[in-house]
Amino acid sequence: MTTSSDLRASFIDYFAQQGHQPVASSPLIPANDATLLFTNAGMVQFKDAFLGRERRPYTRAVTSQRCVRAGGKHNDLENVGYTARHHTFFEMLGNFSFGDYFKREAIHYAWDYLTRVLHLPPERLWFTVYTEDDEAASIWLDEIKVDPQRFSRCGAADNFWSMGDTGPCGPCSEIFYDHGPAIAGGPPGSPDADGDRYVEIWNLVFMQFNRAADGTLTPLPRPSVDTGMGLERLAAVMQGVHSNYDIDLFVKLIAAAAAITGCADQADQSLRVIADHIRSTAFLITDGVTPGNEGRGYVLRRIMRRAIRHGYRLGCTAPFFYRLVAPLVAEMGDAYPELRTAQTQVERLVRLEEERFAETLTNGMGILETAIAGLADRRIPGDTVFKLYDTYGFPTDLTADIARERGLTLDLAGFERAMDAQKDRARAASQFGAGQDVAIDIQGQTEFCGYDYLHETATVVALYRDGHSCDALDEGQDGLVILDLTPFYGESGGQVGDRGWLTGESGRFEVGDTQKKAEGVIYHLGRVVIGQLRVGDSVAAQVDDTRRHATALNHSATHLLHAALRQTLGDHVQQKGSLVGPERLRFDFSHFEPVTRAQLLEIERLVNREIRKNHVVETRIMDLEDAKATGAAALFGEKYGDQVRVLRMGDFSTELCGGTHVKAVGDIGLFKIVGEGGIASGVRRIEAMTGAGALDWVEADEDRVLRLAGLLKGGREDLDDRVATLIERGRSLEKELDQIKSRLASSAGKDLASQAVAVGAVKVLAARIDGVDPKALRETLDQIKDQLGSAVVVLASTADGKVSLAAGVTKDLTDRLKAGDLIREVAAKVGGKGGGRPDMAQAGGTDPAGLPAALGLVEEWVRQRLA
Repeated sequence: MTTSSDLRASFIDYFAQQGHQPVASSPLIPANDATLLFTNAGMVQFKDAFLGRERRPYTRAVTSQRCVRAGGKHNDLENVGYTARHHTFFEMLGNFSFGDYFKREAIHYAWDYLTRVLHLPPERLWFTVYTEDDEAASIWLDEIKVDPQRFSRCGAADNFWSMGDTGPCGPCSEIFYDHGPAIAGGPPGSPDADGDRYVEIWNLVFMQFNRAADGTLTPLPRPSVDTGMGLERLAAVMQGVHSNYDIDLFVKLIAAAAAITGCADQADQSLRVIADHIRSTAFLITDGVTPGNEGRGYVLRRIMRRAIRHGYRLGCTAPFFYRLVAPLVAEMGDAYPELRTAQTQVERLVRLEEERFAETLTNGMGILETAIAGLADRRIPGDTVFKLYDTYGFPTDLTADIARERGLTLDLAGFERAMDAQKDRARAASQFGAGQDVAIDIQGQTEFCGYDYLHETATVVALYRDGHSCDALDEGQDGLVILDLTPFYGESGGQVGDRGWLTGESGRFEVGDTQKKAEGVIYHLGRVVIGQLRVGDSVAAQVDDTRRHATALNHSATHLLHAALRQTLGDHVQQKGSLVGPERLRFDFSHFEPVTRAQLLEIERLVNREIRKNHVVETRIMDLEDAKATGAAALFGEKYGDQVRVLRMGDFSTELCGGTHVKAVGDIGLFKIVGEGGIASGVRRIEAMTGAGALDWVEADEDRVLRLAGLLKGGREDLDDRVATLIERGRSLEKELDQIKSRLASSAGKDLASQAVAVGAVKVLAARIDGVDPKALRETLDQIKDQLGSAVVVLASTADGKVSLAAGVTKDLTDRLKAGDLIREVAAKVGGKGGGRPDMAQAGGTDPAGLPAALGLVEEWVRQRLA
């Protein structure tokens, strides 16, 4: 039993026999936990159970949890490839007790599994406990009877665990494996503990106390156990290797990477990086992360670009990384079937990112190599690091990785100065930022009755003006109103807030927006239009029903759209954001390429088909776990309570949603997509309309078609042919015009050649030709060069206040005279810049007044360089 798959199964089977419930690995995106970027430990999915916020039907659990440590507090990205045991992706084996067993059982289970099941020799194990944990020490020494010579007590830094600065915490007991005296390093707690001889394989955490803000430790009423053992580290021990990269999980991946990149040395550091990074890349994409410029998407992009750069280092300039998805699926697809299901989508998204990064990688590496070649010391300047980051998409850690290979460092202080300067420029250019959200301390709770009623009598419980509490709002004053109950929906879940009126005996308040500011509190923003509104007033709360109804049509259609997208494009589609208002709906979703016209038509067809079926929209209040068991879609990262609202539309769509909806899907009437486009890497946006708005859009589109047909003096049935004819005629006229311009430029070129001056054996011409476009300017330049022989030529043209420049140097002179160097100096005189090849370069400018001076410097420039 030495393969990683065997060890994973063995661990779960052992603890299942000890009464533990096997629980599937949770996704890498932590559900309902905004404090974590990724799932980075086995206990993450049980966090609420440990905190007492959640009751599970079992008190013992066992898992093999996939984890990523590549961002936030736990970040091993920069160490991957340099050490034997660091990974961005790894699997953590763990057994857990939620107020059931404690130290004695946990220690006995660990000893029994390691020595009886895995047959590890006790003389190769080392055990540690927290300095003050006499109970754990006694269990190891007096009950298990481990060798006291292989036992040590360590301080809080190593053997005391806490969930945060406050909350559950407790001592640990760690188990190490001794790789033998041939490897440098001392036992835990010794001065040489940082060596590689003794490797931690299992950590037993005893959650025993609750830590208060002042540091006081109070015993927990139900102490718990949380353990974690890295599968890769355990496999290295069982397979008799020192490095995790030599275990079966990596050997085949590294071999595949070597074959794909053409690297003969399978011990190459870059192959290790690539093999590690394909694991985190594939599993993150499988769990719904797409490459992007912020948050989880940015971390994924950093991982991918680091792997691609290591392929480049091995001489692999064509897309290669995506080809490792299949070997990974072959290795881990049985343990994680979701990876196999997502294989095609993962491959396509990885290849797309590779293709996007290919050109910037080549250009960026050129910039970096030039900078390194010209270094006066061993530090890459901060402005170069910033240019690579800002212009070429090189994350700073990628540049640092390259520097590390060359024995260089980065000027991070200079990088930060350049970054701050850019932020200052962005702030100065921003048209926004003048308004600040006023923080209002709102207490209490508002009962929402808007699912069933749009009109209700309520009592004013609080008023605010200019961010401060007040007793009354007078006519003309803007303010914020809180009621004891309200039919007004507060903006959330992408749905805009309601508008309407609050009418009391003394005045009338027009509600312009409704928001949720605090847990359970709904507040109404607006203005008193008549009289006065006072705390304690009884008011008639009336929602604008026309606006609410139009919003409900769009919100219900959004659910149908989500289902249709997944059915048409694939299960990788996940909601990334939405905005639902009365005029239209906007839906953002994960997808790696533009949605084709045929796909959009299919999506529309599916949604309108469901509308015609006119299913009743069913809503049920359920326990969260029961709701998920029905297949109801939930958004990763959304915070759901114990009770959730499940919205069902026939068999087509079932989702968790707290918004307002139609009674039957037929109420939507018509669904029409009016826009589709990309808003970020891997994220698309669809805009659509429903009901009367969609009908108005279709009618306006019809009118537009008929007007175009009238302009073309035809009917709608032959509109395509008439437009095609018009386009073809335009192309023909453009071709004729180009030919005329070319002949005129050729004629002008013959006349201009005679104006060239001699600088030694070189002919120099700097002239202005107005009325020609950049293409004709280049053609004229080539003709003049051919006529003059050994020559330097600069031509300029102006149009609409803009300057076009072209410079040419005959090939016999390019070893001394570069067209690109010349054009930069000429362009600077007309407020522009440019560049190009040594024999031909182009530029533009915005200051025609500077043209005489620009052309005047050409002859002197040539003289100086030929001297």
